[in-house]
Amino acid sequence: MFGNLFEEDYSSVSNNQYGRGRKLKTAAAEPPAPREFTKLSGIRNQGGTCYLNSLLQTLHFTPEFREALFSLGPEELGSLEETDNPDAKARAIPLQLQRLFAQLLLLDQDAASTAGLTDSFGWTDSEEMRQHDVQELNRILFSALETSLVGTSGHDLINRLYHGTVVNQIVCKECKNVSEKQEDFLDLTVAVKNVSGLEDALWNMYVEEEVFDSDNLYRCGTCDRLVRAAKSAKLRKLPPFLTVSLLRFNFDFVKCERYKETSCYTFPLRINLKPFCEQSDLEDLEYMYDLFSVIIHKGGCYGGHYHVYIKDVDHLGNWQLQEKKSQPDVNLEGVQSEDPLMLLKAILSEEESNLILVDQLGQKLLKKTGVSWNKKYRKQYGPLRKFLQLHSQLFLLSSDKNTVSLLKNCSLQAESDFQRKEQQIFKTLNLESPGLNDGPSCPHWFDINDSKVQPIEEKDIEQQFQGKESAYMLFYRKSQLQRPPEAHANPRYKVPCHLLSEMDAANIELQTKRAECDSTNNNFELHLHLGPHYHFFNGALHPVVSQTESVWDLTFDKRKTLGDLRQSIFQLLDFWEGDMVLSVAKFVPAGLHIYQTLDGDDLTLCELEIADEEDIFVWNGVEVGGVRIPTGRDCEPLLLNVLHLAAGGAGCGRLAEAPRVFPADAELGAVLAALAIPAGAVSICGTEAAAEDGWLAVPEEGLRKTFREQGLRDGSSILVQEPTTNGSSLLIKQGNWITSENEVDWVQVKNFCHSESEEEQVRISTTVNTVVFDIRIKAIKELKLMKELVENSCLRPIDRNGKLLCPVPDSSPLKEADLRTGRTLGLCPGKAPASCQLFLFFAVGSDIQPGAEMEIIVEETISVRDCLKIMLEKSGLPGGTWHLRKMDWCYEAGEPLREEDATLKELMICSGDTLLLIEGKLLPLGFLKVPIWWYQPRGPAAPRKSHRDQTHWTPSPGGICRAAAPGAPGDEHVDADAPLHYLGDVEISEGATLLELKAQATSLSRLSACAVQAPTFLRAWTMDGGRPGRLLRGNQRLREYKLGQRTEICLEPLQNEEHLGPQDVLLRTQMRLPGQRAYARPVDVVWDAARGTASSLRQRLAELYSLPVEKTEIAKYFPDKAAWLPVARWNQQVTKKKRKKRQDNLQGPPYYLRDGDIIGIKNLLVEEDDDFSTVGDDIGTESQTQLALGRRKSREATGVQSRDTVSSAETPGRPHKPEASLSIRVGRFR
Repeated sequence: MFGNLFEEDYSSVSNNQYGRGRKLKTAAAEPPAPREFTKLSGIRNQGGTCYLNSLLQTLHFTPEFREALFSLGPEELGSLEETDNPDAKARAIPLQLQRLFAQLLLLDQDAASTAGLTDSFGWTDSEEMRQHDVQELNRILFSALETSLVGTSGHDLINRLYHGTVVNQIVCKECKNVSEKQEDFLDLTVAVKNVSGLEDALWNMYVEEEVFDSDNLYRCGTCDRLVRAAKSAKLRKLPPFLTVSLLRFNFDFVKCERYKETSCYTFPLRINLKPFCEQSDLEDLEYMYDLFSVIIHKGGCYGGHYHVYIKDVDHLGNWQLQEKKSQPDVNLEGVQSEDPLMLLKAILSEEESNLILVDQLGQKLLKKTGVSWNKKYRKQYGPLRKFLQLHSQLFLLSSDKNTVSLLKNCSLQAESDFQRKEQQIFKTLNLESPGLNDGPSCPHWFDINDSKVQPIEEKDIEQQFQGKESAYMLFYRKSQLQRPPEAHANPRYKVPCHLLSEMDAANIELQTKRAECDSTNNNFELHLHLGPHYHFFNGALHPVVSQTESVWDLTFDKRKTLGDLRQSIFQLLDFWEGDMVLSVAKFVPAGLHIYQTLDGDDLTLCELEIADEEDIFVWNGVEVGGVRIPTGRDCEPLLLNVLHLAAGGAGCGRLAEAPRVFPADAELGAVLAALAIPAGAVSICGTEAAAEDGWLAVPEEGLRKTFREQGLRDGSSILVQEPTTNGSSLLIKQGNWITSENEVDWVQVKNFCHSESEEEQVRISTTVNTVVFDIRIKAIKELKLMKELVENSCLRPIDRNGKLLCPVPDSSPLKEADLRTGRTLGLCPGKAPASCQLFLFFAVGSDIQPGAEMEIIVEETISVRDCLKIMLEKSGLPGGTWHLRKMDWCYEAGEPLREEDATLKELMICSGDTLLLIEGKLLPLGFLKVPIWWYQPRGPAAPRKSHRDQTHWTPSPGGICRAAAPGAPGDEHVDADAPLHYLGDVEISEGATLLELKAQATSLSRLSACAVQAPTFLRAWTMDGGRPGRLLRGNQRLREYKLGQRTEICLEPLQNEEHLGPQDVLLRTQMRLPGQRAYARPVDVVWDAARGTASSLRQRLAELYSLPVEKTEIAKYFPDKAAWLPVARWNQQVTKKKRKKRQDNLQGPPYYLRDGDIIGIKNLLVEEDDDFSTVGDDIGTESQTQLALGRRKSREATGVQSRDTVSSAETPGRPHKPEASLSIRVGRFR
């Protein structure tokens, strides 16, 4: 892909590549890992889709749902290849679900991707990063599936499997008349607060009756008067699969905040629903349900993580194998576990071929004992290969010492001893591993946490009854639902033929890629530091000429031995004479230091724990340049800052400061000897013992301790004061109110009917069961209004802002109308809408002012087109160029109502919703309207404004596409403050390419003033917060960039065509002008981030600006903070376990290097300080300080801070992100 990265060809050395200087090793994209021991596949998290993953796994492990979806063929759903064709009417959502389920069943990968499915939902990158509620997703996904399957044989799929009914009855005690209302449900929502468990909640809902008597009577239609009555609810129809949603989240009206209910809430593995059903004359088995999935939420009400416990009904996964792996294979208590001979022989005897790789033998020993050979046995018995070689009477090593087997002719006595100990070991194993011999009827439960799948025991479910991590949704299946025998452990059961073929081909391709990747991944890079090119100076090793000439990069197979490595280096360095010693070295602030000499030529590099990118020092093991070299951690050189206060006349002294290097095992008194001072007072700073930014005096006896014993480290400071006659020393001391929740038995009715009534409002006595009609009649009487209002008025709730909400039906009690006692209602003219009508608010434009909404009552069967006409007539607006959008949860204009022929009911528009009249005709489906901006990074710096204010087009003098020479003087932070000019909008299909978008943008009239050579000479960015955000690479179709409907694009002119690779990062580099606190004009640099290290970037920029690497300092600029972050010059030391985690990867924290970032370069030969800031940064920092101070004062003035103090008693006051609505966009298939 990147061609030959190495200029020289060393084909004489087998299978090894060499090159002089630092080379970047490109890592090929690895195929997904194969399934683990469970043989089940997880689902990758796209950023915030754990809630989606948990629900999809539950549907996948519902075999009846999965197989019903598989039964729909291409003749009904179409094909995925046709989804881009709007005329083909391919049903993308069920097709993507089919493919996802087939991948989860058959594709040999540890985790599947939901990118195709979320694309079919119409989600963008930002929507995939948001976390939503899984209960909400369950309803929305089922609704989207029902819409997608209209007109197919699976149109009733959801209804058939999940639909149930509840009947609410009110029985009159006088005439025994029964008034009932039937409700449909796809899931049951049950309370958690003040309820002990699921059965208790169902008892409260479907067994206990509510009695209307005394002051709370019921108006019977038959008796035509208030009578005693009883209200109850029962389950009338049970679905095959019962979904239960737990109301874990509540609202605290005292603290005015949401909270999560974490109390204990039990639920059974098997539940009998007979007591809760209307008809109970059938056998108990008809009402028995078994738990098979538990979706668990971990966290609070403003965020967290979902995972799921699932019962493997068809036994598709390997559950028992994990039981073996989760328990120690051998319990070493009570047996002779210290004898490695018996353990190794026991492991080899388990192998069918009696032959195993030595590396695999070490891994199996680690699994059985829980500790590696090197940690437990190497010090006493030596390396593993050497131990096997010494016991040749039992073990047979191959000639290359890579494989080992048991000898068949070992002595009878040894064999007898071994068998006796082996029986003892494996007898202990069987006693210590319960559940391994359970029959196939044992329930197989798994914890599926995104990509991770782990077996669990059934009793582990009890841990999810309570706490921050607790059950959130429960899924039960009828006990009578039996699976056919052929489905048992058969993932191919009822999978369509075309999906079987697709998965088989994909598995073959994965195997090929893994074989290629395995060969590549076993090679790693070593940095060879050649001893003759170094000299020992100031306590550490330093290159004689340059780093490039002193270091050779070697790519080597880590499965080979140290002897092979030594032989390869001998072949490479034909000039080498004498002994060759290889040692592990590391860079420290003082220079290069040798830590460990490698020995054992028969050990592999893996056994020696050599890491990728390891620094290896090649020398004779004794001296470098005639100087004997100290090695090891004990004598590690420390770079310390030594301050020397020399004694002077009249008690005054002169303070001298200089960096010095000392071995860590030297005594602290060596500082006095280095300064040629016979005696003096020593103080240290920057240690764990010393206070922060404070000094600690060292007593006389402390000077005999070593630097390491005193806790000194790189960067610590030492102050040395010579004795003075006067004993002087340099060191000196240095507003809301809250009411209690009382029982309220009234509602307040405010008069909004224009009449001559003297009363403005009245308080009506009521309970939660009082019917709204009675309240309205009493209010009319007490307000002394006209009797005509009885037939032409309604009650409307009033929110906290004084807005009148949707009218309440007269027949509803307050409880069913979701109205609390103590609420204020408005008595308004006009009838409440009927059950088949909708009461809607609507407004013109997206910037809605309070009180600007208009109201309308329409039939729920009216089309979007007719509703739009009515609203335009009522607003007095001309028609033809308007469309409707529904206001979302954030009170912003949501997605447009594109289907003009669809009814409001089909689009799930409800009473109380707000529709917005937005000017502009809707684009056809699949088209985007993209605002285009012109970006001039080389223009003069100016005070930063929002790009929304920069709408005047002013071409720069002399054209725009001008070259900027490196180092040319210019203004500071040109890129951060670059002006943006609005060009216009481009309407284009999502199927068009990025190049076609650029070509269409060049035809805009405002761009004609600039000579753009060709569309390929333009660079495209998305807009993010008024500046360029994401760089759009390549020439893909626009839908593949996931731009969304509101994305804006800015175009930047180029001097030459640009072809960026997948690992390339585009950086804006600016050279600091000495003594001016300003920077030269920016220069674009393309950096190959395949390795992503600080050293490679520093070297790249040093070569660009012709600077020495060691005298080049770089820093990243953060425009939002007006701050610079210097890039560290050396790597921190890490333990061997953490070596694989690269500490200096600039694309990770804290730098997060991305396209378009500004990198400042400073020449340390001219400026030695570490200050990168400019005058503009000082102004920006001061401005941010003033803004923060203003916000703080504003919060104090409005009393927000006092509320935060109350809520922070339990949880830290962290700002919460605004909630965003969840939606799935589905085409019409009618």
